[in-house]
Amino acid sequence: MTMRTEFLSALAAFESAARHQNFARAGAELNITASAISHHVRKLEQRLRVTLFERHARGVRLTAEGRRLADCASSAMSDIESVAASLAPVNQTKPIVRISTLHSLVYTWLLPKLPVFIAKHPDIRLGIVTEAALARFEDGGADLAIRHGPGHWPGLTSLHLMDDTLFPVASPAFQERARIKHAEDLLSQPLIHDLARQGWHDWFRALGIDGAHVHEQLVFSDSTDALKAAACGLGVTLARGVIAKPYLDSGELVAVAGPQVPTRWQYFIAYPAHRPLKPAAQMFVDWLLASR
Repeated sequence: MTMRTEFLSALAAFESAARHQNFARAGAELNITASAISHHVRKLEQRLRVTLFERHARGVRLTAEGRRLADCASSAMSDIESVAASLAPVNQTKPIVRISTLHSLVYTWLLPKLPVFIAKHPDIRLGIVTEAALARFEDGGADLAIRHGPGHWPGLTSLHLMDDTLFPVASPAFQERARIKHAEDLLSQPLIHDLARQGWHDWFRALGIDGAHVHEQLVFSDSTDALKAAACGLGVTLARGVIAKPYLDSGELVAVAGPQVPTRWQYFIAYPAHRPLKPAAQMFVDWLLASR
């Protein structure tokens, strides 16, 4: 099948949507709307007479046909990028390290550290993508990922980065008003939730408080939003120490009653086991491990 010029933009939109598994993020990357991405994908589906994405209430997912086209499109885009980079004058090219990680970790832990790395390695560009899904490491995708998990993923090398703990936090004004002294006192307070793997039930169970009735008054998809809600005085949230540190250091949040419970998972750096890291990516990993 001959792919005419008018379908090249649709293919580019599809490749971005497939990589992000999200039309809005693809639109932001290409500086167009999510609706425009959807229109391009529909046009491509009509042209190819196949369904490329399964649409459902919580987003989109590639079909088997969509995955085949995505792999091919990603490889083609990577080849074009490589050739384009080789055409640029040597003094205008800089190595890029593509990193996939969680928004909460970037916002509260990685960003404050980056000025040190950039000052040390001004010739290295960083491309940071925040996403909850596991990274795709094919050509043109992430070089490495920083993830909170068990640390063993098929086909990946994982390096332990740091441990973490869970504990309740609230704004100083909320704690002064509520006067929480014991872990059991939290059950009568408005508790803020996020969609992390471990939550309030796990924390109460670790303290030996089984069968606790936890009212989900506020639920956020991202833990940084839950922390901000607590800082605004809306209740108590269960914080991971690594993510909560800036809020605790600034005094926006304080730890309330109850111990710090080690998390079931830790933070790891992960990358494909079948290929070595690029030199620039290895420098970034070495710096991360040294700056823990």
